Amino acid sequence: METKTPTVESLRKDFELVDAWGLHSGIDLHGCNPATIRSPEKIRQFVVELCDLIEMKRYGECVVVDFGEDPRVAGYSMTQLIETSLISAHFGHAANPYVYLDVFSCKYYNPTVAAEFAKKFFEAKDYSLNYAVRK
Repeated sequence: METKTPTVESLRKDFELVDAWGLHSGIDLHGCNPATIRSPEKIRQFVVELCDLIEMKRYGECVVVDFGEDPRVAGYSMTQLIETSLISAHFGHAANPYVYLDVFSCKYYNPTVAAEFAKKFFEAKDYSLNYAVRK
């Protein structure tokens, strides 16, 4: 998997240069620990720790719901409002467990820090990271 790795300095500079509205990152984690991604308690713990790490203030409770009729896409979905926008994810129960994590914030954060933390927390084999500065 190809991973786009911004430096803190270059991404922050881009963010400030265009007077960005926000920063969105899509983090796709592959080969995750099945027990962790199938635990609503662990998912909530992840959200709290991620928000602390990237300095985002949580707004309200984290919502974690298990659903899906098609086994290929069934799994938990999570949403967490943050003061500056939203963190969401889907945790697939498939044979090769995966996580699709999205972080959008009007406040700057480093997507690589979020991706590396998620990889470690969910014991993923690898990940891909895409990000965009929103103007």
